[in-house]
Amino acid sequence: MSRWLVDGWQVVIGIETHVQIKSSQKLFSRALTSALNHPPNTRYNAFDAAFPGTLPRLNRKCLDLALRAALALDCSVNQRSSFDRKHYFYSDQPAGYQITQHYSPFAVNGRFTSANIGFPIRIKQIQLEQDTAKSITDTRTRTALIDLNRAGTGLLEIVTEPDFRTSEQAAEYVRSLQELLRALGVSDGNMEAGSLRCDVNVSINRPGEPPGTRCEVKNINSVKFMVAAIEYEIRRQQSILETPGPTQRVSQETRRFDPDSWRTIKMRSKEDAPDYRYMPDPNLGVLVFSEKHIEAVRRTMPPLPASTRLRLLRTYSSSGVTENNIDVLMNLDAVRDITYDGATDSAIGAVAYFELCAEGRDPKSVMNWIIHNFLGQLSALGKPFSSEYITVAQMGQLLDLIITKQMTRPSAKLLLKQMLVSPSDLAVKQLAENMDLLSLADEHSTRSSGDDDSLRDVCKRSIEALPAEIAAIRAGKEKAINKVIGWIMRQTKGKADVDRAKDILKELLHQ
Repeated sequence: MSRWLVDGWQVVIGIETHVQIKSSQKLFSRALTSALNHPPNTRYNAFDAAFPGTLPRLNRKCLDLALRAALALDCSVNQRSSFDRKHYFYSDQPAGYQITQHYSPFAVNGRFTSANIGFPIRIKQIQLEQDTAKSITDTRTRTALIDLNRAGTGLLEIVTEPDFRTSEQAAEYVRSLQELLRALGVSDGNMEAGSLRCDVNVSINRPGEPPGTRCEVKNINSVKFMVAAIEYEIRRQQSILETPGPTQRVSQETRRFDPDSWRTIKMRSKEDAPDYRYMPDPNLGVLVFSEKHIEAVRRTMPPLPASTRLRLLRTYSSSGVTENNIDVLMNLDAVRDITYDGATDSAIGAVAYFELCAEGRDPKSVMNWIIHNFLGQLSALGKPFSSEYITVAQMGQLLDLIITKQMTRPSAKLLLKQMLVSPSDLAVKQLAENMDLLSLADEHSTRSSGDDDSLRDVCKRSIEALPAEIAAIRAGKEKAINKVIGWIMRQTKGKADVDRAKDILKELLHQ
């Protein structure tokens, strides 16, 4: 542990992660969940707004996804658990209380292992609870507006023991947990959209002494901000404790991170459990998970990221696919929900997309094309990865045109961009013909002989246009041919086959 000391202080960090469950309906009502693009106050019903006389009805899908997370985190699932009311009065809490699981959470005593952390992180408990509404403050008019769209959305609160000693360990845990939850289909884990938020508890103490007073930094929605908040808290608490005098004491309080000043700011004194006046919710009975139900959920769980990563490395590393390549796919991947209510999602994740495209083709070439070209084009267009933009069949046809040299890579990039901008049901080769992108000297084309003559003519003109480079080639400077090939590619608008152009050039220069 000594290697983790900061100027002689031991840092103790615990994390509470609030994860929005990937369900189309809220936790205790049939109201639809919302996205950022939904207009304010359009996705709630009477229960979410806390109208008198309304009663909660538990969402079965939220339960099954919560169970997935608990099993993946190696938790003990309590077959009997219950719900409680956590009382506090803020404008974003319509009922004046939040339904949560304080006294009897449904899952406890888990562990999370990440190779990059080096030791298992203990999971104290996982509990189901409902989200609050969203408060929007207008500093100009000094008013606060309330958007009820998020009110009642199902959350998982995943609470760790205070096992972290550095901000880097905390960051690695959140990134790995995010990857796990996406792979399970439990949550999209989008921190920027508020689907995953962290409360970080930080304290420092001298080695051998009891833990110091912890301060909680609330609602952090970025790994970068979380690292900055932890580092600031360490310095702030260290400064207080190293200053002589009667004020040498860290106050227990709740703080927030200010991304503008890059520091934490006090919100209020830290509440303890009695301040929230927890009480059992009288409208919700005991939550019972049978062994049969738990095993049924266990059987539907997709492979966990660690096993998927290991399988991909074993299968494709000998073909030149790197661990970094696999990490890119794993970070993109989000396994779609298994069938619920008779509905399925036709889109597939990035890993499955790669493996289907790689069948019968060189995996390294396929990986490079997907990562450097397909993802690059999507990024330029401001689109996230989705197999629905370019289907596996279309990508396969495009790759085959490149492999068989019916199309050059520059032409294929142009075609890919066109397919993303203007989707079409035509075969990829037909689209290429329509755009006049098929290669010159295409050995698979009925126009092969004529195209070869056309390429030969361009090569002859390059000899006339670039006398200095041609002289250098004849003098034995082989790299000079690259400039000539570049001229040929510009003249043919990228349609010339590079290898064939080099062969024709060498043939002409030796005549």
